[in-house]
Amino acid sequence: MTESNTTNSDPKQIKPDEQQGLNIQGHIKIYDPESQEVYVDKHNAIHYENFSVSLAKSIANRTTGFIEEMNFGNGGTSVDTTGIITYLTPNTSGDNANLYNRTYYKSINDQSSLNTDTTRNKITISHTNGTTYTDLIVSCLLDFGEPAGQQAFDNTTTVNDTYVFDEIGLFSWEGTAGAGNLLTHVIFHPVQKSLNRLIQIDYTIRIQSLTNFVDV
Repeated sequence: MTESNTTNSDPKQIKPDEQQGLNIQGHIKIYDPESQEVYVDKHNAIHYENFSVSLAKSIANRTTGFIEEMNFGNGGTSVDTTGIITYLTPNTSGDNANLYNRTYYKSINDQSSLNTDTTRNKITISHTNGTTYTDLIVSCLLDFGEPAGQQAFDNTTTVNDTYVFDEIGLFSWEGTAGAGNLLTHVIFHPVQKSLNRLIQIDYTIRIQSLTNFVDV
């Protein structure tokens, strides 16, 4: 009788894939929900430093860092006497980054007590099983009566009007309304908000692995 001794070697240690990385990108659509006329349809810039802090705070279940507000401003462009528009560069660096000139903001967090219309101003999470990305769909409606103090008709002759918007940003909650961190910034041709029109903003933020990349 012959004995055979077999020694099992240790299984090969498989290192975790630490090179995947995350990509964050955004897309904004601004339009009239009644006529469906589209005013703006473009990608936006991400403030990666502030966004990374917000992601860490969110998964650590902290009381700050989550998306709370949409801010509107009128300082993102300049128009010369011939009508040529010059677009400034979106602000994406520095922990104190902000819009160039904020003139209005509102809560779009449907879990927040500061949000007065959670049906039309909300954040929806969208994910399809088997994919490597998840979308945050931020919906914001500027109703006929907001902001207060706007002009009656969308026929202004100056792009410097308080509510002729040319920049929008999403901001985190950091404990005080209107004092959060800039997470995204988009600059576009001026769009007037007036009493006679509704404006709908659909702001999509896609968070995904760099594996099997899918554009938003």
